[in-house]
Amino acid sequence: MTDASSKARNLDETSDNATQMAELYKLIDGIETAMFTTRMQDGSLVSRAMQTRQRVKGADMWFVTNKHSHKLDDLAFDPHVNLAYYKPSTSDWVSVSGTAKVVDDKAKIRELYQPDLKAWFGDKGDGIHDGGPNDPRIALIFVQAHSCHYQVQTKSTPRVLFEIVRGTVTGDRPAVGPLRELGEKELETARREEK
Repeated sequence: MTDASSKARNLDETSDNATQMAELYKLIDGIETAMFTTRMQDGSLVSRAMQTRQRVKGADMWFVTNKHSHKLDDLAFDPHVNLAYYKPSTSDWVSVSGTAKVVDDKAKIRELYQPDLKAWFGDKGDGIHDGGPNDPRIALIFVQAHSCHYQVQTKSTPRVLFEIVRGTVTGDRPAVGPLRELGEKELETARREEK
């Protein structure tokens, strides 16, 4: 039995930043919904499913929210958030740690607005609160990423299952796919260099 942790066994420190960012973007863009985690005033963590409306350079994200949502109270208390993405068909996952701010930019709201949002806001029938792009209840949340961790399955499912069974028998941790970590430096480089 070895002492190698799962992280050490799977951590990829050889891929260049551009390759890792492209892979990260592909993962995030392929997973429509994030679990958006905030901290409540009592210190408890709470997560809710939110659709990523736009991913921009450096793995920063835009989300649409209701100005009357309790999550805005959480963000006023502590702007640090985590976004978790998971793809069940491949077991690929992404964890983005960052800070969030509420943005009330009508032009950006109109840019990101999609008709499916109307279902989440409803129509109060007053001609103002209609769930449309000009509804005053709609605001945006911008998350600036500080670090990203992700793992992609590069082996076939049978091979991954073999690795897990082998690990169970031998006591060695399975090598299921490369684990990648991007810190503030790598994300800032991506923000500067990407077009």
